Amino acid sequence: MTADALDARNVPFIAGLHDLAESYDAILCDGWGVLIDGRRHFPQAAEALRRFRAKGGTVVLITNASRPDDEVRRQLLGLGVPQDCFDDLASAGELALREIVARKGQAVYHLGPARDDGLFREAARRLGAPVMRVGPDAADYVVCTGLLNEHNETPADYDELLARLKARDLTMLCANPDIVVAIGNDLVYCAGALAERYAAIGGRVLTFGKPHAPIYAAAMERVKNLRGAIDASRILAIGDGALTDLVGAGRAGLDFLFIMHGVHRDELHPEGGALDEAALESLFTRAGARPKALARELFW
Repeated sequence: MTADALDARNVPFIAGLHDLAESYDAILCDGWGVLIDGRRHFPQAAEALRRFRAKGGTVVLITNASRPDDEVRRQLLGLGVPQDCFDDLASAGELALREIVARKGQAVYHLGPARDDGLFREAARRLGAPVMRVGPDAADYVVCTGLLNEHNETPADYDELLARLKARDLTMLCANPDIVVAIGNDLVYCAGALAERYAAIGGRVLTFGKPHAPIYAAAMERVKNLRGAIDASRILAIGDGALTDLVGAGRAGLDFLFIMHGVHRDELHPEGGALDEAALESLFTRAGARPKALARELFW
């Protein structure tokens, strides 16, 4: 059976976003995996969003990036994403930032690479005072933004450190729930993989971003601010992650366009071959939700 003929229990492939555009007033679009891969942006995806906006639609990007909204916006523009293909964005990092600000006066241990330090600089700016950053044995809580070196480490390398954090009963704020993400052609572990491991040994984790409700509430609030209240049935979510994007959209009651050549591409196309229909169906089963439609990539 060809991909174009695939029914996947009544989940159709679309010829392009234009097949769905008339049914929706707003799109909540994933960034990483749909619009960018961390090294470049996808021009056809940007053009699809631009054309949706040109027809009167509103586009809010919804991302698990562990950075404040303004920093994510600068990153996207730096990768060549056109400014006119989206109206606003909501990031997991922004929600984590608000929690850091709310914990004013507490000392934090940052588990993650130095490139995510902007989270703490922005918190200090909003607080009007530096955030107390300390080591794991002096912290009141932990902010996890990822592995220190995701190209050379695995989550198992952190088991001893996680055990130390658990022994002190520290709450972990997970600023990026993704387990893995594609950077170019490579899959690397994210903060969600460490948070999952911490929770497995009984650690307390507060998770920000997809698939959890707060980021969808934040994104839909941005839609409301841009065009007024609209019914959830007129909002389409787009993403490439079954256990983040698809699960989150299902919980939020939103229709979902599943992009298959993203984080699950190797799982769905073993050794670069034909679509594995059983693997696709397994993803839907694990997610407990089904998309409205399928596409290999986002294009008009």
